[in-house]
Amino acid sequence: MRGWAEGGRRAVDATVGGGGHAALLREVGAEVLAVDRDADAIAAARARLGEDGIRYSTGPFGSAKVLGTVATFRPDRILLDLGVSSHQLDTTERGFSFRPGAPLDMRMAGGRGITAADLLNTWPVERLAQDFAQLADERRAKRLAQVIVKRRANAPFASSDDFVNAIRETLGPRSGPSDFARLFQALRIVVNQELEQLDLALPALRAALVPGGRIAVITYHSGEDRIVKNAFRDWGKACVCPPGQPVCTCRGRPLGRVLTKRPVRPGTAEVRANPRARSAQFRAFEVMHEA
Repeated sequence: MRGWAEGGRRAVDATVGGGGHAALLREVGAEVLAVDRDADAIAAARARLGEDGIRYSTGPFGSAKVLGTVATFRPDRILLDLGVSSHQLDTTERGFSFRPGAPLDMRMAGGRGITAADLLNTWPVERLAQDFAQLADERRAKRLAQVIVKRRANAPFASSDDFVNAIRETLGPRSGPSDFARLFQALRIVVNQELEQLDLALPALRAALVPGGRIAVITYHSGEDRIVKNAFRDWGKACVCPPGQPVCTCRGRPLGRVLTKRPVRPGTAEVRANPRARSAQFRAFEVMHEA
């Protein structure tokens, strides 16, 4: 991470969280633009890092407002650390965990948008089953969706216990934390439209980089990693015109080069110190010329 960051002069931490990565970026000498959709995260980062050499922007990194701010900033480093922050997981009232009694909220932007409870209480069987199958690799996704619809007819889903009990009814008494974690994660990804935002934002963020600039993404879910891997691969091709376009208009040269042939994963010591990093994968790309 430090090696990727060194040499940067204007860096965007697009998911600032508690400010750890932003602190590193500033430590290597970069002016930092700190972005997060969570106002609590911006407040925490500001309390930790202050105002010297850093500016702040609140909003999703895929929003027009943030993308415009990033483009104006003209960065040479952009970092996205995807998923949920430790602060969000540890704040029970935010509803990101399956701790007993936690509300089914999961909104990264606080009080805006649909909650996890809204989704579970209103979406049809087909949509629920599709998301659990695709985002949680759940073999009994349709059965789980049917159980949810049956249960909500008697009482609406309101807390983590309601969802955990539906999972247990579907998967049986041997289901446990690993099952809860992947299904709660799938629900959170849908609530916050995380994959859609990533897919939309990556090209715009890459275009905002100055020549020689680098973008890095840390993913925690196979769906996220697939989007990043495919984008970086396509950008590194000699021709990046849309499939089926009869005449090449991209000048027949790559937009840059992939810096990580394979994703970089945390070592044993890092996972021991931070178990939540065990599924992290780091990928990086360097822009070689203006698109």
